[in-house]
Amino acid sequence: MWQYEKKLQYPVNIKNPNPKLAQVIISQYGGPDGEANAALRYLSQRYSMPYDELKGILTDVGTEELAHLEMVAAMVHQLTRNLSIEQIKASGFAPYYTDHTTGVYPAAAAGVPLNANQFQVKGDPITDLHEDLAAEQKARSTYENLLRLVDDPDVREPLKFLRQREINHFQRFGEGLRLVQERLDSKNFYAFNPAFD
Repeated sequence: MWQYEKKLQYPVNIKNPNPKLAQVIISQYGGPDGEANAALRYLSQRYSMPYDELKGILTDVGTEELAHLEMVAAMVHQLTRNLSIEQIKASGFAPYYTDHTTGVYPAAAAGVPLNANQFQVKGDPITDLHEDLAAEQKARSTYENLLRLVDDPDVREPLKFLRQREINHFQRFGEGLRLVQERLDSKNFYAFNPAFD
């Protein structure tokens, strides 16, 4: 059961529309290392996680990724609201506009739609946690790439907040991996594969 507070985790108040920025920021909405895939990954992995503490971490982080998805959507929306046709044509936003008008559609910056093949759920705690650690680093790298492209402080501040949260998630998954490794021994390391017993 979730309690939803109707406000963003970090405020997004972008004054100046900029469809060029929206076209790259949208990658953190529906791209390969974006928030939608992260939320789906963690909220799916939690069901097969054998340790309650790790289920809690996956639920917490997966839920927070949904909040990040909401922030990125707000950014894309604010960067594309009230555009004129001239702005759309001049910015290179016309291909996106043709398919989605100014709706927030889960896609990568390259235009590839959200694809669940971009993340994995194995049901093995070690494998899944390594996937999660790598995912958080890839998301951090993407936010850093975006920060290199953006000079508008109204856009930079939420991006910096999101980048920091990826670092925090990486640390939490690292703590979770240590917890799992402390509980594993030669007898239960391959608990899900009886052929190793």
